[in-house]
Amino acid sequence: MPHAATPPIATRPDGSSVRVGVLAPLSRPGWDEAGRHLLAGLHLGVREVDAAGGIDGRPLELLVRDTAADPHRAEAAVDELAALGVAALAGEYHSVVARAAAARADALALPFLCSSAVLDDLTDGPTPWVARLCPPQSRGWRVYADLLLDAGHRRIAVAAQGSVYWAAGTRILRDQVGARGGTVDELDLSALAPSAVCDRLAARGATALLLLAGHPEPAVSLVRAVRGDARLAEVLIGAPAGQPEFSDWPWHLGGDGAAIPFLRYLPERLNPLGTRVGAELRARLGQAPSFVAFEGYDTALVLAAALRAGGADRARTAAAWPDVAVEGTRGRIRFTRTPGIGVWQWAGAPIQVADRDPEAPGRFRVLRAVPAN
Repeated sequence: MPHAATPPIATRPDGSSVRVGVLAPLSRPGWDEAGRHLLAGLHLGVREVDAAGGIDGRPLELLVRDTAADPHRAEAAVDELAALGVAALAGEYHSVVARAAAARADALALPFLCSSAVLDDLTDGPTPWVARLCPPQSRGWRVYADLLLDAGHRRIAVAAQGSVYWAAGTRILRDQVGARGGTVDELDLSALAPSAVCDRLAARGATALLLLAGHPEPAVSLVRAVRGDARLAEVLIGAPAGQPEFSDWPWHLGGDGAAIPFLRYLPERLNPLGTRVGAELRARLGQAPSFVAFEGYDTALVLAAALRAGGADRARTAAAWPDVAVEGTRGRIRFTRTPGIGVWQWAGAPIQVADRDPEAPGRFRVLRAVPAN
């Protein structure tokens, strides 16, 4: 897929810029398209923050590090960026990577605004240093499970790889589905090829298969196998982690990638700011911006507000999280303490369940929307 060029961030020759470290997956096995969208939003937001006066007259300077979906690489990047004197960290998409980064930021007393990683247990316990824009996994995945249940699905299978993120998702689904009389059958992708997954689905009478698996593989191969199996013609394929959001999904699967519900974190209708930013992001990316691009833009606005309040001092910036109130592209952003969540959380982030239209796979259909609040 084509990559849009990322413009450099202007810095002053006297070194008076406010440095911010950015973590993003920009190479495989990371989801590099998510990383590019995150950076596009961040760069646009920073450009506008600087045009409005920056941080007390000082421009923002982004120091970007590629995590490549590797937690150890992220930890090393946090150490490096802290030593370079960044005022704060931002970004990341992969939950397991963001968890490693958050733990290191907490240990180093470095503010970290997590843009797009949903794992509930982003830290082992409460921390004043970390805030998060996207909703926690438990909130979004319960909305997703209710959509399936309301559509009559009571026998649900998950094809899962081994990771903390997928295991957490399976537990959320099992609790929510079980509470309404349904069952969740876990199929271990470390032991089952796509054809074997199809055999299990047919034998057990599952009506929905959820892809708790990496993209493009093994998710793409699983979709092809299920779509090509006549026994499974009525089985719904779902992808709560959002794989169909990005442009390479229909590139890999064509029409087979349509009608696969997934989670995204957008309102049903963007506000005027979101509409303007969406048009500019489309021009930068050369394609429709994903929800991750909007998260990137909102990250820049929120981080600027916290840095201004804290004078770019690390401790005072972290202390500003509960006082931040920013009108973002997807609603008004405020951070609170949410039961069971150790970080400062935007509890009212919007949630959608959407899919790609079988009649036009480049078009999305909103199946369920929970507005920002």
